[in-house]
Amino acid sequence: MTGAGIARPESSRPPLSRRLQVRAFRVINVPMRMVLGLPVATPLGGSLMLAFIVGRKSGKTYRQPLSYVRDGDVLLTPGGGRWKLNLKDGVPVRLRLRGKDLSVIPELVSDPGEIGKLLVVMAAANPRSASFIGIPRGPDGEFDRDRLQAAVRYGFRIVRWRPAPS
Repeated sequence: MTGAGIARPESSRPPLSRRLQVRAFRVINVPMRMVLGLPVATPLGGSLMLAFIVGRKSGKTYRQPLSYVRDGDVLLTPGGGRWKLNLKDGVPVRLRLRGKDLSVIPELVSDPGEIGKLLVVMAAANPRSASFIGIPRGPDGEFDRDRLQAAVRYGFRIVRWRPAPS
């Protein structure tokens, strides 16, 4: 049963490994916010950034540590958590990247085919990212289509961050 008292089919729940990962990140994110919030570049900044995201209901600003991969002038982030629900296409978000603040425009990518292509780009740039995403790859290097579609049904997205116009 969900918190609202409505029975939810077992197949709609994320796998146990994902639920455990969420709990672990809640603990890990506390020191990460401090380190990534520093006004200087740190070794963690090569693959992690801090996003300042305004809550859609509360209006409160949340500091969310996120992994990223650079793809030209665009940053790509796997969006498996609930934080992405606060993003609005076209509304700028402040990021702290390697000790510097920058304004970006988020785009939520939800098409499984496009997500698959972007995941290949992300895994090539940062092979560790594939293990956090948890979608197996076939011998051809492509991500398993059925598992990818299931992840998208659970809410997985890729966030494409583009520089905001000056």
